[in-house]
This record gives sequence, structure tokens and C-alpha cells, in this order.
Amino acid sequence: MNTPISSLEKCPHFPVMMSEVIQTCNPIDGGLFVDCTFGGGSYTKEFLKYPKARVIALDRDKSTIDKAKKIKEKNPKKFLFFNEKFSNLDKVISNESKPNAIIFDLGLSMIQLQDYSRGFSFKSKGRIDMQMGLSFLSAEEVVNTFDEKTLKLIIKIFGDEKEASNIARNIIRERENKRITNISELVEIIKKSKKRNFNKKINVCTKTFQALRIFVNKETTELIEGLIKATQLVKDGGKIVVISFHSIEDKIVKFYFKNYSSNKSNPSRYLPSIKDKKNSFFEKYQNKFFIPSKEEILKNPSSRSAKLRYVIRAKDEFVYPKDFKLKFKKYLELEGLNDK
Repeated sequence: MNTPISSLEKCPHFPVMMSEVIQTCNPIDGGLFVDCTFGGGSYTKEFLKYPKARVIALDRDKSTIDKAKKIKEKNPKKFLFFNEKFSNLDKVISNESKPNAIIFDLGLSMIQLQDYSRGFSFKSKGRIDMQMGLSFLSAEEVVNTFDEKTLKLIIKIFGDEKEASNIARNIIRERENKRITNISELVEIIKKSKKRNFNKKINVCTKTFQALRIFVNKETTELIEGLIKATQLVKDGGKIVVISFHSIEDKIVKFYFKNYSSNKSNPSRYLPSIKDKKNSFFEKYQNKFFIPSKEEILKNPSSRSAKLRYVIRAKDEFVYPKDFKLKFKKYLELEGLNDK
């Protein structure tokens, strides 16, 4: 049975590493803070507890609008909300409004996951959707219209699924008989495609569902564009804070922070050197990260894979990082198939 919408309001929402986010951003002296993934509003509400702090929040999911309105009623002069993707940060923040910190809490919220009508969970009996909001197409369209080669690439690259070939082949065979519309149908196809489960700790469907969700919402494109826009907009000495949950996200964040900092090394043997000072967007990067405490993981098991990284914006002039996009070209080109 799918979770009714009314019950979702009662779903527990645990913000990941709240104390570490506040410690890193230090809102005690006030300033402007940008919450790029508003979700349940937990980070926003915590920042607004500080008298001199102001918040601009974004979220692509329209289900967050009502919650944002309630916060706006209590904080009319300190809070603005936009139903927008963070790749469009520059549309909601002017160059004159330099934020003290810009925060990204990536991935899927527990509220989205537990709303079974949206098809993010393999426990759902509903339709195959997986749209976070402001998306071009659903996972149902991907599963039923994309060719076998492309389906294999999506599942392999975004899910790191060893049996992507079998899964893609069986999706094609199944849809020759009838359109695949229900989550339970997709789950059965994946199960019969898996000769063995290489990781007993996760469900056999996890990687395929992750891959489809990333593709549908163009999550790597969003992250890359969001990081670039944040770098352009944050104030000198301001911070960009990112909480990631899977290896693709963390790889992108780590590369960007490390290779555009003042202590960068040559980023890759496959790319030209970027030792030019004008490409140093950030102060010395320590390559350190926070992880949740044991106590937090016990309270919120879904936080166990989270990593928090941050950088401090240097005073150097911004020069568009073309080589950043070149580094992750395969992700961007694959997600480019998800365009109108």
C-alpha cells in the first residue's frame, strides 16, 4: 500500500550533520546563507535562529513550497524561497548579494523516498516516476523508450551495476510484451536479471534505482553547474559546503575543491596542467571531510554514507572552469540525452 500524502508530514526528518554545518558556516555574526536543497527546511530553520542571519532557500520539488510559506510567515524579512534548481542559482541571487555560505545537501530526502507515489523506492507499488521536480521526463519513459545500449550505459555508469547488460536486455524483452509502468514490475525484472548479489548489504535493486534517478534528474549536471554558480556568487572568504552520499557526487566535489584551490596539484595526466594562478578559486584545501557520528548513524541510519566537504573562496578572479566539465564529460554527455 502506498504511503498517503497526509502521513508524509509526520515522517521523521533528520538533517544530516547539522552541528557540523552550523560550525562550518558560523552564522552567529549574521550574514546571508543559501540553502540550495531546502527539503524539510531543517537547515534553514536552524540558521534563522540567529538574529542577524538571513536565508535564501531553493528546492526543485514543489512539495516543499507549503513548508517554505510557513517559515516565510514567521520570518518575513529574513527568508526568501524559490521553487528552482540550484543549477539556476544565478537567477535567484544577484551579484550584489554575496552569500557568506552556500550549502548543498545532495541526493534524495527521506520525505521523497517515503512518498511511495513518486516511485523512488523499490518498496513502492506505484508508477515508475522518480522525478524530483522540474524534470523533463520520468523513469517510466526512460525504461520504455530508450534503446538497450543506452539503458545499459545509464545503469552501469550511474549505478556501477555489474549486471547492467542483463538488466537492460530483460527490460527490452519485457516491454515487447507490455509497457512497464509499475515499480513492482521493474523490481521483478531486476531480480531475475541478477545472477548474484555482489553486495549483501544492499538490496539488489538499489543500484539500478539510483542510476535511473540520477539520469532522470540530471543530478551530475546539476551538481557541476551548481558548484560553478556557487563559486561565482559566494563572497570572498565565504564557504561552499557540500554533503554528498554516493561516490559519483563525492568524486566531483573532491576534484573541484582540490584542483581549483591554491595548493592544487596537476588534476589528471589526461588533462593539461591548471597551475595558472587565475584558476585558484579557493584557499588552501586540506582534503578533509566530516562524517556522521556513531550516535547520529544510530538515530538516522541513512546518514551513514554522508561526507561533508567545504572550501573557502579566495579573492582571485573567477575564470570559467572548462576543464572541470571536460573531466566529467561522460556523465554530462549521457545526461545530455535527457533534454527536450
